[in-house]
Amino acid sequence: MLPVSRDTLLRVLRRRAPVGAGPVQAIGIDDFAWKRGQRYGTVVCDLERHCIIDLLPDREPATVAAWLADHPEITVVSRDRGAGYGQAASKGAPQAVQVADRWHLMENASAAFLEAVRRSMKAIRQVLGSTVIDPALLTCAERIRYEGFLRRQDDSQGIRALAGAGKSIKEIARSTGRSRKLVRSVLRGGDGDVFRCRQNMLEPHIAKLRAEWDAGCRNGAELWRRLCTAGFRGGLRVVTEWTTRQRRSEKADVGLARKAPPARLLSRLMTAQRVQLAKADAVTVAAIETGVPALAVARDLMERFHCMLRTRDVGALPHWLVETGSSLLASFGKGIAADLAAVTAALTEPWSNGQTEGQITKLKLVKRQMYGRACLDLLRARLVAPA
Repeated sequence: MLPVSRDTLLRVLRRRAPVGAGPVQAIGIDDFAWKRGQRYGTVVCDLERHCIIDLLPDREPATVAAWLADHPEITVVSRDRGAGYGQAASKGAPQAVQVADRWHLMENASAAFLEAVRRSMKAIRQVLGSTVIDPALLTCAERIRYEGFLRRQDDSQGIRALAGAGKSIKEIARSTGRSRKLVRSVLRGGDGDVFRCRQNMLEPHIAKLRAEWDAGCRNGAELWRRLCTAGFRGGLRVVTEWTTRQRRSEKADVGLARKAPPARLLSRLMTAQRVQLAKADAVTVAAIETGVPALAVARDLMERFHCMLRTRDVGALPHWLVETGSSLLASFGKGIAADLAAVTAALTEPWSNGQTEGQITKLKLVKRQMYGRACLDLLRARLVAPA
């Protein structure tokens, strides 16, 4: 009901936007997506005032370094594990203490262990006696995934043959039409997972489902009805496929499954407490720990790293790095050693990038409310706090 046009309101909003950030000592830096997978910007937060103080048009190290150089009063820079922001902080704010985000450190450790499981899938299948998979024992969906695995194996053999002939990753990617990421993963042994784990609606109800199964209810339709009374919203087929897998697992020799579980599921089983596992899962984990001891060592190293972060035990970090050098987590350990100062600060400093992640969530909400008009100056006008 106001006698004013929308363009006038936008011009007023732009004129009233804050100009420049005031003095700030502790900041958090992270990226946000203008267009996911294509263009990204940078958000800078004041960790003491809990607010956004500036938005940058991209996440290039030179742009961030120039902004930091204009604020020599900064003493703390909290960031994720990305190398770009680390380089920018070293160049633009050499006087500041860089703090690696603890959540990202824990997530990186878990991802490194998952990658170790994927590289060990060939040895795991040999231990579980599932090197030869019988398609007759697979469900329809599993059979489709197994056929896809066989096709991927043919492509992987071609990639390894080219690598054996001395071709570089770039040349292999050009000649095969595959991405460099895929080629690099194949050469590192990360293509051994036959049945990739996919999240489904059944995951939150697995504990109740197993309790009903152990209590003697083996009918899929009845289990589905009982889950529905507990709030399950999935279909009948999801539950019946689960019961089919359970029956085939129990009929398998020495209690082991005829097929190796997916790498993601194995990673979750190996990091769960033994008392929380079903009998068949506990036997599977025990067999893997005995047959692939290097994977058990990697699991222990990951859990010790998580414990260091929770207890802030900075004294245990040097010894952990030495042990990691000869394990399946060697690559992750090298990354920690290369960023040792920021990781040490994460164990000793109180700062964290958690609130920066929260501000990014707020930024996404505002950007989507603006229906394509979310250019940099308007976002600054709506989100940047006055100095």
